[in-house]
Amino acid sequence: MARGRQIIGEESPKVKISKESVKEALVIFQYLKPYRAIFIAGLIFIALSSGTTMAFPFLLQRLLDSAHGDLKGPLAFSPTGIALIMIAVLSLQMVFSFLRIYLFTTVGENAVADMRKDIYRRLITMPMDFFAQRRVGELSSRITADISQIQDAVTTVLAEILRGLLTLIIGVGLILYISPKMTLLMLSVIPFIIVIALIFSKRIRKLAKDGQDQLADSGTVVQETLQGISNVKAFANEWYEVKRYNTSISNLVSLAIKNGRMRGFFVSFLLFSVFGAIVLVVWYGAGLMQHGLLSFGQLTAFVVYTAFVGGTMAGFADLYAQLQKTLGATQRVRELLKEPVEDVSIEAMQLLPENKLHGQVSLQHIGFSYPSRPEIQVVKDVSLEVKPGQQVAIVGPSGAGKSTLAALLLRFYEPTKGQVLFDGKDATTIPLTQLRKQMALVPQDILLFGGTIFENIAYGKPDATRAEVEEAARQANAYDFIKSFPEGFDTVVGERGIKLSGGQRQRVAIARAILKDPVILLLDEATSSLDSESEALVQEALNNLMRNRTSFVIAHRLSTIRNADLIVVLEDGRVKESGTHQQLVDIEDGLYKNLNRLQVN
Repeated sequence: MARGRQIIGEESPKVKISKESVKEALVIFQYLKPYRAIFIAGLIFIALSSGTTMAFPFLLQRLLDSAHGDLKGPLAFSPTGIALIMIAVLSLQMVFSFLRIYLFTTVGENAVADMRKDIYRRLITMPMDFFAQRRVGELSSRITADISQIQDAVTTVLAEILRGLLTLIIGVGLILYISPKMTLLMLSVIPFIIVIALIFSKRIRKLAKDGQDQLADSGTVVQETLQGISNVKAFANEWYEVKRYNTSISNLVSLAIKNGRMRGFFVSFLLFSVFGAIVLVVWYGAGLMQHGLLSFGQLTAFVVYTAFVGGTMAGFADLYAQLQKTLGATQRVRELLKEPVEDVSIEAMQLLPENKLHGQVSLQHIGFSYPSRPEIQVVKDVSLEVKPGQQVAIVGPSGAGKSTLAALLLRFYEPTKGQVLFDGKDATTIPLTQLRKQMALVPQDILLFGGTIFENIAYGKPDATRAEVEEAARQANAYDFIKSFPEGFDTVVGERGIKLSGGQRQRVAIARAILKDPVILLLDEATSSLDSESEALVQEALNNLMRNRTSFVIAHRLSTIRNADLIVVLEDGRVKESGTHQQLVDIEDGLYKNLNRLQVN
């Protein structure tokens, strides 16, 4: 549930700020390098913006003192002259602030866009084992919530920290210059306010986190209910789910009110403390004015500078929390960037003559265990020789290792023992991209992308012409049903192809494989979940697809593979029997014969 909260709430974890975590976070700056000139310009405008902001109280002091006729020192102009200077400074401050925000946004957006592209490229090239051990929601969170947190840090938090530090340094320096005694009085009060503020902030953050977790729980209820809506209705549990959701929302409201009460106390205390400190400083300053030690303008400037310093210090608590979140997000992204990827370089997309396959496949004493379960051997000493153009059927009970063999042929995983050879060459010597470009998989559970039928078929050959896509659809027995739709090939299939029936999805997937024109074909129970009419159409399409191709057919329905050149029967990860259909049914008490008898009866 904790992981689920992370995803739904999109809250990056906070990490303790340390030398190691900061060093880890420096990964951000490698993405800033291409834009370092703009970044440096942004830093300059931060300094100029802070300088003009802090100059305003000083000019205000000069203006007030000039009105009382006791103006001395620099800028001893008339009130009108000083007012014009203030307007000029404000105009410059406006320009500097605009350029600061614009430049940092430009740098941040471009750097984060580069980071998003880099992370997505690495994600898409991760090995299958990586995806087997992680949830899709977690990976989506990294490319959305974590990167957004980093984006905020680069475009806003970093600039605000630098600006705050400059404001703090300049402000403290100026109030010390105006009145060291009043500065010491003000600084003696501020630590007390900061400590109380940190205590309140910690409680508020905890309540906010609890509220976010509760919101995630209510989101989980909605997600689970809608995903399993058929079960909800079948068991007539609509009101049970309504009650469950109402309880979750009531808890959320209770936490939100509690958080509001705490924030109310905090804001009230902060207002009392800040204005109380101002009253104390003004009271003390008024005494200094009576003794001629301070002018009215200096007192006003001191109060304004004090407000700047106090506001900056109060803002650092929130910036510190944001920095913690950014370090957490950066750490998670950094972990992703360190993960090993498959060698699927874009340079290998062009098929080289020496890597062109003819369809001969050899499995030599293959053994395999999934990395997540190394103690369980799924495939045990499997050897197999397949000639070009042969149709090989792989059958056996569930868990025998049939689909695992298909995954090993596609090199989703590498065997822990033995070798896979293509045309006598070790599979590891053939670039992964070039190997898979010559293979096609038609699985049992077809995943279509949410675009059009044309786009889904053309996925097998992205540069295919419309005529090639239509011809592939004809060979897959899909052309007629596609043309029956009002939009034809431009029909949107919906998420995961939900607008098409199971048989229609299968035929679109077969058309995709036909268009790819593979040398080696893998069919993983492609007709097991279809009705008789759909199965007949799909089987005919599969026969068209398998013609003159080396084909591996994983099947539960033995009636569909009786004409296979070779049938391999797996049991507990081993080859139990192999031969033609007739040879296998002639084996007394054979596993294939028993499976065949059960299905016939």
